[in-house]
This record gives sequence, C-alpha cells and structure tokens, in this order.
Amino acid sequence: MREFYCPTGQRDSAAADAARRRATTLSYNAKREESSAKARADHMANSLQDQLLKSGLVSEQQLKQTKTKQRKRKRAGGGKAADTAERENAARQAAAEKRRQDQELNRKLEEERRRKAEQVALWQLIQDNRISRDGGDIAYNFADGSALKRLYVNAAQQRNIAAGKLAIVRHGDFYELVPAAVAERAQQVDAAVVVLFNRPQNTDTDDPYAGYEVPDDLMW
Repeated sequence: MREFYCPTGQRDSAAADAARRRATTLSYNAKREESSAKARADHMANSLQDQLLKSGLVSEQQLKQTKTKQRKRKRAGGGKAADTAERENAARQAAAEKRRQDQELNRKLEEERRRKAEQVALWQLIQDNRISRDGGDIAYNFADGSALKRLYVNAAQQRNIAAGKLAIVRHGDFYELVPAAVAERAQQVDAAVVVLFNRPQNTDTDDPYAGYEVPDDLMW
C-alpha cells in the first residue's frame, strides 16, 4: 500500500483555510439571522401601524411623521434602542387615545340614556296633566311649523290660551292643552314639544290654573 507524504506546512495551511471558511460561514449566517430578525421586527412594526391607522387611533400624517423621525435617528446612529423607544412611545400614545375615545363614547351613551329618560318623563307629565277638551265647540287654529292645525276648545279655554294660562303641546301624534307650568317644564326638556305658548305677563288672581304646580319630586 502506497503512502502519500504531506509536508507539515501544507497541512497547517489547509487547516487555516478550513478555519477561515468556517468563520466566514458563521459570520454570513449571523448576518442573515440579524437581517431576518430586523425584517420581522419591521414587519411587526408596520403591522401595528396598519392596525392603528385602520382603527382610527392615529392618522396617516402621524405615521409619516413617526417614520421620518425613525429614519433621522437611524442616520444619527440611534440604532435599535431608538427604534424600540419610538415604538413604545407610539404604543403609549395609541393606548391614551383609545382611553380618550372610550371615555367619549361612554359620555355620549350616558347623555343619550339621560335624554331618553327625560323624554319618557315628559310624555308622562303631559299625559297626567292634559286638560280635557270635551264639549269644545270653538275651532282654535294654530300653526305647527308650516302646517295649519286646529283644536276644538270651549270659550274659557280659548281665552286662557290667548292669555298664556294654557298652552298647546305635541303629544305623540296628537295635540293637548296643558297648564302654563307644564309648558314651561316641557320647554326646559324639549322646546320642540311646545307648539303654542303665549307667556303670561301678569298673574290673574281669578285664573283657575294660577295655583297649578308641577310636583317637585317628579323624576326626570
């Protein structure tokens, strides 16, 4: 069997070449991994930005400003730490904006609930205090916006409407007569309900409705 002779110098050179190749491969793999990690981080950041934009928490202009700041920091040598701080700051701003929007939504919902409760209470107030017009034989004409309407009342009611002691209010699809005190309370809740109200200038001691009072414990 033949043996090949390899000088010691050649063996050392081959080992050195192999070591350099391994080092080059490891460096290349490390750079690839770093590049992949950066790409994943950029993708996550872009995905978060897209979600914030779609949800309305930030505007497109705000995103452009943020990206511009990130590019400036990179050119200035800010590196990963600056990018991380920027993303954290954007997340905090988005969370604060979300809280503000939630608070505004809750305020609007509470306002709507209160308004509906007042409308129900107003309807009941008119229902309980409307003046009967049974036997009315006088046509009382009045305007509701651009429409001309008519109620049949008696002579005393006609005088009291003119004097502001009675008012005409809208009640569902109908019209009702109510005392002035009820009309005043209705105007505080929904002025559109009061169709005709001649506010009295002086109190008439002979007015049958002068002593009428809306209960103070009425819940609105």
